[in-house]
Amino acid sequence: MPVASIVSDLTDTITSWIGDYGLYAVFILMAIDAVFPAASEVVMIYAGALAAGAFAGQTVSLFGVEIAHGFPAYLAMSLSGTVGYVVGAIIGWWIGWWGGRPFLEKHGRWLHLDHEKLARSEAWFAKYGDAAVFFGRVTPVVRSFISVPAGVFHAPFGRYVVLTAIGSAIWCFLFAGIGWAAGANWEHVHHLLGRLDYLIVAAIVLGGVYLVVRRRRRSRG
Repeated sequence: MPVASIVSDLTDTITSWIGDYGLYAVFILMAIDAVFPAASEVVMIYAGALAAGAFAGQTVSLFGVEIAHGFPAYLAMSLSGTVGYVVGAIIGWWIGWWGGRPFLEKHGRWLHLDHEKLARSEAWFAKYGDAAVFFGRVTPVVRSFISVPAGVFHAPFGRYVVLTAIGSAIWCFLFAGIGWAAGANWEHVHHLLGRLDYLIVAAIVLGGVYLVVRRRRRSRG
């Protein structure tokens, strides 16, 4: 199946869930994204567009109480995504803290964390410390692979939660704001951001290749 078709099906599924379940879907999907990649950009952009009233017949409600379209709905969607992500990040930290390195070396493939990724994560935390948590939360792709290693390497829980909350809030409010501003044209914005993600990933890969080549040259020297 072509990649474009898979991405399209995933987007349709996510937007359908948010359209049907609103704040609850945003909360759950962002909680998942804290450990597994769950297209958080799509989630929050669509949530913002829904908050703006871009889709006829779809409303935002909490415990049966309807929230007015516009800023109140935007605020609710953004907070739902932020809190959901923090909850998922805490669960991921606990999995890493409880299982430790032996657990991940044995079962890490289920979390997309093989031995090589775990080693890179350890080097990342050793070099950047708290900054690894914050900047990891606002970096596409990387943001879903911070939670479990943070627990494995015993990142201080209090600072971890605070930095995660700040980074998550920036991410959720930003992308929901883009969706809110785009309104019914949210799909065009999403496609543009999707291309941007590919460019960011490509830059990360090229940067990694550059560092490997430079290290080898130094070793030879």
